[in-house]
Amino acid sequence: MSSMIFVNVPVADLPAAMAYYKALGFDHNPQFSDDTAACIVISDAIFVMLLTHAKFKEFSPLPIPDAKQQVQALYALSQNSRAAVDTIAEAGLNAGGSEFRAAQDMGFMYSRAIADLDGHVWEYVWMDMSGMPAA
Repeated sequence: MSSMIFVNVPVADLPAAMAYYKALGFDHNPQFSDDTAACIVISDAIFVMLLTHAKFKEFSPLPIPDAKQQVQALYALSQNSRAAVDTIAEAGLNAGGSEFRAAQDMGFMYSRAIADLDGHVWEYVWMDMSGMPAA
């Protein structure tokens, strides 16, 4: 079995968070979802677990920071093209997300960073490895 990643994020409003990620085009796996958690399917190997604050606290004794005020992590998700970066970023903005920083265009790499409803930052990235500068 190949490795998979499950990104667990605390959310204030589970139905609203589910609607946000659905607006980005991601599926929901009801097998791993209930009133306290929802499994969002990014790909066959990438999942986002949306957890209510009470559920999240079952996994961590540390306090949940306010992601709108503090950044603990930035989640980068590659896209197939520059247009795909813009498409998913605009979908996030239209679903209530916010632009975390201006788009970055380095020619061989293009990215946009969008904060979801709870302030978790997702960076959507396209790279042309053939155009990457030599080290």
